[in-house]
Amino acid sequence: MSSVHPEIEFMNEQLTSEMEQVVVKWETDVFMVTPTTNHKDSERDEELQQNKDENHDTTKQNRLIETQDKSSYSCSICDETFTENSLLAKHLKIHTDEGLFSCKICGKTSSRKCHLDVHMRTHTGEKPFLCNLCGKGFSQKGHLTIHTRTHTGERPFSCKICEKGFIEKDFLTEHMKIHTGDRPFPCKICGKSFSRKSSLTVHVRTHVAEKPFSCEICGKGFCAKAFLNLHMRVHTGDRPFSCVICGKTYTQKSHLSVHLRTHTGDRPFSCTLCGKSFQYKLSLTEHMTIHTGERPFLCKVCGKRFREKCHLTVHMRIHTGEKPFSCNVCEKRFCKKCNLILHMRNHASENSVSC
Repeated sequence: MSSVHPEIEFMNEQLTSEMEQVVVKWETDVFMVTPTTNHKDSERDEELQQNKDENHDTTKQNRLIETQDKSSYSCSICDETFTENSLLAKHLKIHTDEGLFSCKICGKTSSRKCHLDVHMRTHTGEKPFLCNLCGKGFSQKGHLTIHTRTHTGERPFSCKICEKGFIEKDFLTEHMKIHTGDRPFPCKICGKSFSRKSSLTVHVRTHVAEKPFSCEICGKGFCAKAFLNLHMRVHTGDRPFSCVICGKTYTQKSHLSVHLRTHTGDRPFSCTLCGKSFQYKLSLTEHMTIHTGERPFLCKVCGKRFREKCHLTVHMRIHTGEKPFSCNVCEKRFCKKCNLILHMRNHASENSVSC
């Protein structure tokens, strides 16, 4: 038998029932509120995630724009482009006087001191880079590298069309224009076009009679530095190109190439009308005037015309009175060498007559 009073037991059951209802209500309230709170948090999280994604896309786009800009930094003055902004900044100094190094002799400016140091060698004549094979000196190491290939025979740059090799990349670039026919630099005076701007610059000087390069020994002027360098061999006696057959030497490689034809018998220039061939292009040009009847060389004194320049030169001596050929026996002078040869025969016949 239970020891608990029935009334007390009833009260306990009622109290337990009420507590259970409170617990159920509390659980219901909690679970009803929690989803609402989670929904707001979810919306906030989604908004944050969306903003994050947008920021990520914007950053990605900005990086793309920045990357594109980095590959196309262009100068607003000369339109030259650079891969880095720092390179563009250095380039802009060329157009301004900011941060430039100036030559105290000629006033030429450079954005880098090392470039100015190389330029100064044009004034001092310093050539610190020497060839180990021939001893020739150069002001720049790159020039020595190219020169060394003339000894080794190395030609690292070859044409993909005709497979001709070159010791310098610039030579290959110019050679390619032979195949493409590209001559983008026309002369505004005579209309002749050139594949290189430097060639056009030299050509224009023939119209204006500009000769900025002069020989320090004889004062003769030239329109290109290369022509001055060739002329200097007249004073130095340097004849670096020698014939392997007869040993004869020349100041220019082209002269040696022409000379070799005397040994090989090569006559590469042929007349398209009569088939006659010549060793020299000038000889073919003069020969063609026989077919055309052209006489391009005009005497400005009397108006007489000649097919060949040498004929005009001899003719001009009639007007000037010049007689450059003299007899070493009687000192009589002649305007033509052939006349001197005929005259010398008279002395030879006189000496052959016995007393």
